[in-house]
Amino acid sequence: MIARIVMVLLSGAWMPAVAAPACGTAPVQVQVLGSGGPELGKRAAGAYLVWIDGKPRVLIDIGTGASLRFREAGAHVTDLDVILLTRLHVDRTADLPVLVESSLAENRGRPLPLYGPSDNKFMPSTVTFVRALFDSTRGAYRHLGNFLNPLAKDTYKLRPNDVGEERRRLGARRAPDPDILSAFANERLRTSAVYVAHGAAPALAWRVDAGTKGIAFSEDSGVNGGGLERLIKNADLLIVNLSVPATLSPSAVARLAQTAGVKQLVLSPRLPGNETEALDSIKRHFAGPVAFASDLKCFTP
Repeated sequence: MIARIVMVLLSGAWMPAVAAPACGTAPVQVQVLGSGGPELGKRAAGAYLVWIDGKPRVLIDIGTGASLRFREAGAHVTDLDVILLTRLHVDRTADLPVLVESSLAENRGRPLPLYGPSDNKFMPSTVTFVRALFDSTRGAYRHLGNFLNPLAKDTYKLRPNDVGEERRRLGARRAPDPDILSAFANERLRTSAVYVAHGAAPALAWRVDAGTKGIAFSEDSGVNGGGLERLIKNADLLIVNLSVPATLSPSAVARLAQTAGVKQLVLSPRLPGNETEALDSIKRHFAGPVAFASDLKCFTP
């Protein structure tokens, strides 16, 4: 306990000043923390933050460098209601230990739920993944074991959860209409997910509903029966992460968004440079506003 107090004091002493929240005054805002991929560059890797009534309430992924963007955005772990992970690749989870350790300098007094995909033969489940990081006896960062230790008296603990069960195993036939799975909910928001295709790794597309607004997050390879279309149906904002090479063309993403009744589309390109060509293709198939993500940019659903 003494060591933890010392860490908090040292973290606070050396914590740099951060900018005020960059998003506007709308009741619901989405801020891009990382718009890149696993390549090292000027962009942080994938991460998004949903602001509700001026507070950062939902963190979707926390890739390489995104913890710095989190601080630059003026966000605090104290305010988070939940962390949602789309998949457990490095470019979606690398800064989770950084964010957790930095939160020792804050006065959070409630558990922090964390939801992500279940396992298959190639990847661990979210619960196993978090335990491998923070378990007090076997974890890679076991000095942070109080975040999982049920005997520790701290009220701030991580609460990892696996979302449903992935419907497909390698070589098995995919369910024709995958279920939309309910996850975290409280008085401010509710979240739901559907499993989507992303190579051999279990992956989730997420939807966050807050008030009258619905925001969805998916990969460009996410077509999986009718599940994704139902998840994003009538969403006020859909953010799609483009992979390299893309499984779905920009025009296919646009057609999916148009069919589902999405009102606004945001593309997060891993490698910028082809925005003009992609935008022309998208506008031929999608009638709503289209924008490209960049680090710390905000969008109003």
